[in-house]
Amino acid sequence: MKKILFLIVFVLISINNYAQIHDPVKWSTSVEKISDNEFYLVSTATIEEGWHLYSQNVPENGPIPTNFIYNLNSNFELVDKTSEEEGHIVDDPIFEMKIKYFSTKAIFKQRVKLLIGGAQTIKGEVEFMVCDDTSCLPPTIEDLEYLIKENDAKITEIVAPEALKSDKNKSSRTLLSIFLIAFFSGFAALLTPCVFPMIPMTVSFFTKQSKNRTTGIRNAIIFGISIVVIYVVLGLLVSVIFGPNALNALSTNVWFNVIFFLLLLIFAVSFLGAFELTLPSSWGTKADAQADKGGIIGIFFMALALAIVSFSCTGPIVGYLLVDAAVGGNQIGPIIGMLGFSLALAIPFGLFAAFPGWMNSLPKSGGWLNTVKVVLGFLELALAFKFLSNADLVLQLHWLEREVFLAIWIAIFGTLALYLFGKIQLPHDSPITHISVGRLSLGLLSLSFTIYMIPGLWGAPLNLISAFPPAQHYAESPYGVGFTKQNNPTSISEMDSKIPEGAHLMAPHNILAFNDYEKGLAYAKQVNKPVMLDFTGHACVNCRKMEQNVWAKEKVLQILKNEVVLISLYVDDKRELPDGEAVDSKLNPGKKLRYIGQKWSEFQTIKYGANAQPFYVLMDHNEENLIDPVAYTPDVDVYHNWLKVGISKFNK
Repeated sequence: MKKILFLIVFVLISINNYAQIHDPVKWSTSVEKISDNEFYLVSTATIEEGWHLYSQNVPENGPIPTNFIYNLNSNFELVDKTSEEEGHIVDDPIFEMKIKYFSTKAIFKQRVKLLIGGAQTIKGEVEFMVCDDTSCLPPTIEDLEYLIKENDAKITEIVAPEALKSDKNKSSRTLLSIFLIAFFSGFAALLTPCVFPMIPMTVSFFTKQSKNRTTGIRNAIIFGISIVVIYVVLGLLVSVIFGPNALNALSTNVWFNVIFFLLLLIFAVSFLGAFELTLPSSWGTKADAQADKGGIIGIFFMALALAIVSFSCTGPIVGYLLVDAAVGGNQIGPIIGMLGFSLALAIPFGLFAAFPGWMNSLPKSGGWLNTVKVVLGFLELALAFKFLSNADLVLQLHWLEREVFLAIWIAIFGTLALYLFGKIQLPHDSPITHISVGRLSLGLLSLSFTIYMIPGLWGAPLNLISAFPPAQHYAESPYGVGFTKQNNPTSISEMDSKIPEGAHLMAPHNILAFNDYEKGLAYAKQVNKPVMLDFTGHACVNCRKMEQNVWAKEKVLQILKNEVVLISLYVDDKRELPDGEAVDSKLNPGKKLRYIGQKWSEFQTIKYGANAQPFYVLMDHNEENLIDPVAYTPDVDVYHNWLKVGISKFNK
């Protein structure tokens, strides 16, 4: 019946269009100020006599409703839904049903809250359909633009929802952690056989170049600044070439993770002594030739020569730091990483160049330098499997499940312990007559870490490394690592019979979870519980931290098990959407959403104005928020209170 009706409408449209082209609706926009940071975006439709425009809400099998879409960004957020006037509710002769529509004029208002001050231009579009008493025009899309003047938006402080505040705090913490990790990595690189022996060479160079102490200190400062500039420029190039969107996508890109796994594997084998990775010798020769010229240019090229010659030791560390910073999704992450790394290198070189007398306090070069390099090789090898695990998680191949991943790490760190205890020797090692206190301490630490991981094979949570291995539900057992008859007296068949369609038990906590939005919402209505949307990712590190360290706490776990219906939506799910569900992207016109993850990622961005994970939403059965959404919240008490407040509002 519906198809026949639209066929008739189409014929009427064609006949009508043959005679003339109709454009019965003209749109205009304006802005109404509510306060310094809140405004109404007003869309006014002026309708020709005899025509009518349909409401935003029409019955099923009716005409295309009027629909507003706003181009969201970090400058503002939507408050509630777009409102409309009362209009007319009549028996529509075309669709033979009661429908609300507008004639002559229609006004729609969308309330927005600004997050930054100053002039703003907000863009959007409206899709609508108009009819007269005999025919309808095809659905039309009209671009809209709203201008908020600078004098109207006087925001002295950024007004951000809790979720955005969490994201900003997380961003600050992430940049700080990137800097600190890179800084200590720089000191680790300093203690490698490619870099450490260059300290006396550098001091010798500056001793010859400097006529007095003042000149020596000046040259040392220039040298240190040159090292920083070289590495920071490298970080800047990575940011500029890839851009923020590409960097954010790297963490879930399968090919990137596989390629970087292979690179880290090659670097690790090199550190372990199989071969040396070096840049072309001509590069170092040319840099040395420029350094001999002296002056500021000569000092800069001396720093460049240091970077080139030490590449075989610093290259693997720099490469990992750049990628680790890049996949955080922050464009300045690689720059901050290289700043931290280069500072750690520059400070010792600069100080020893300025005060050559300190050289006497340095330990002599020897086999301990190679030991440092080998230890870094084992760490590179362990980190390589984290990238391979990311690719496996995104594709859901189940090749590198939690037990396999932990077994590999146990083997790597166990072998490292044996190496440090002198039970294993590698090609470039010096003969060991005794084990130093430092080497013994590091060996005991590696052995302790190995023993700590072993219970994880049978379900221990391993909170110290919760961000690295796959989640406990990504395991050989369909019910997760640690599922046994003893700790789960209900049989698997009995458990299966109690799980509603479309749901599963999320290990290790056995929380009932849905991955299908519609089925989860329908079940929530059936059991009269609020819905908790969990926007997550298979390769999301902070998501795993939340599940392992916050959800596992008894007071939070009881709520997740008994008081809400959990719907986990994976934004990096690379499985293709079923036939018929691939639709055009609203954020990227002209492109189709092909994957399940794309669907949920766009849903999160459009509806909630956020694209970071984890992201948690508590909503009622009408899909309205019970409380402001939150992002990564490692504080158990804060997260528990957020759950309780949202649920109490639902119960009222």
